[in-house]
Amino acid sequence: MTFKNSIQARLVRNFILIILISVLAFEVLLVYFTRLYFYNNIESILTNQIKTASDFYTRYFSDVPLEVNIMDNADLFWKQTTGQVQIVRNNGVVLLDSQGLESGEYVSGSDFKQAQQGKKGVWIGLNNGKEQVMIVAYPLKSDTEQVGVIRFITSLKDVDKIIFNISMIFIIIGIVVILVAGTISIVLANSIIHPLKNVTGAAELMAEGNLDVRLIKSRNDEIGKLSDTLNYMASEIQKRERIKNDFISTVSHELRTPLTSIKGWANTIIDDDYSDREILSDGLNIIVKESDRLTEMVEDLLDFSRFVSGNVELKKEKTDVCSIIDYIEKQMSGMAKKGKIIFSVKCEKVPTIVLDKNRITQLLINLLGNAFNFTPKNGMVALSSFLENDNIVFRVEDTGCGISPEELPLVTEKFYKGKSSNSHTGLGLSICDEIVKLHNGSLEIESELDKGTIVTVRIPYGG
Repeated sequence: MTFKNSIQARLVRNFILIILISVLAFEVLLVYFTRLYFYNNIESILTNQIKTASDFYTRYFSDVPLEVNIMDNADLFWKQTTGQVQIVRNNGVVLLDSQGLESGEYVSGSDFKQAQQGKKGVWIGLNNGKEQVMIVAYPLKSDTEQVGVIRFITSLKDVDKIIFNISMIFIIIGIVVILVAGTISIVLANSIIHPLKNVTGAAELMAEGNLDVRLIKSRNDEIGKLSDTLNYMASEIQKRERIKNDFISTVSHELRTPLTSIKGWANTIIDDDYSDREILSDGLNIIVKESDRLTEMVEDLLDFSRFVSGNVELKKEKTDVCSIIDYIEKQMSGMAKKGKIIFSVKCEKVPTIVLDKNRITQLLINLLGNAFNFTPKNGMVALSSFLENDNIVFRVEDTGCGISPEELPLVTEKFYKGKSSNSHTGLGLSICDEIVKLHNGSLEIESELDKGTIVTVRIPYGG
């Protein structure tokens, strides 16, 4: 990846762009308000001066015609200001100009038109295309009658030069701010990118198979949470790898044991002269028993494979729950009797429910099989079914060895066998959990060591 395409480059570019736009906007506002401030001051000064001249004329010279006053008291009008002064008739003809403009010239600017209407007029622009000026115009009155207009004209050259110098100072300050902020942006970008590079490097090592790598969490932010997530992911992968390896080892052992028995008894039967019918019968019974155990293991593996690949489709139909319970009671009573376990069954009469009868039967047989395996002689296993709110509830209780608090959250995970020697492939409860999920239900396990376990399955009414 090139630098220009990196996150660091994009962060720096975005930071600098934001800073540049902000500084430029601030500079424009500063220059605008500086210009406004100076121009308003000049306008205020000219306004005070021109009002003074107009009021003085109205108070002391209004009884004399304007033309006569111009001839006899011309200094009255321009001693109030250092700028150019013009006296203009109401029709726009210039009567007097302090800078020698010939009389008879016409003026028609917006400032003059406003003054014609008895208001103060202001105009800012280039005077004859030469220099920037400000013109303030004000009416001259004799008693209540307007007899003309007085105009004060001042150059803005010096003020514009001051504004330009101030603007240059602002620009220089802005450039310094941009440079400093740009440097800070690079530092900030590095402070973000450096932890990301550490996370990326660790993730690459994990992807290559080095799951012992762990990130040190330096900050409790999004990157810190990402570090925690990657560490957790690596731990989970390692744990699942261990479970998988244990599973493969266990399955290999579980498969080898019955196969060894089958092969051994088969060789014994082949070599025997069949004179001992008892040995022949025992051998065949063991072969059948071990074959059934192999079949059960293979079925578990096939079921697990289907669930993992998502190829399991439920065949739901309206089902009488008590008919399932009755079937299971008959099927599991033999196992209970053989293990000298008290087996009780209770089914409250509930309406028919839409579910996969075969999968629910498989679920309950697996749960009961676990209960029988972990319950000692003279113990108790109970199966019950009843309606609770909008759920059909199946509950399996036993007085077996129980499950430790450390193992309880893990027992439904795939391949998890726990510490008990009675565990087989470690797939039974995970398959049960998948069956319940396919019915949009829930599976809860409560257990206490040396006291027993309660497994509660809730299936929403209607499946």
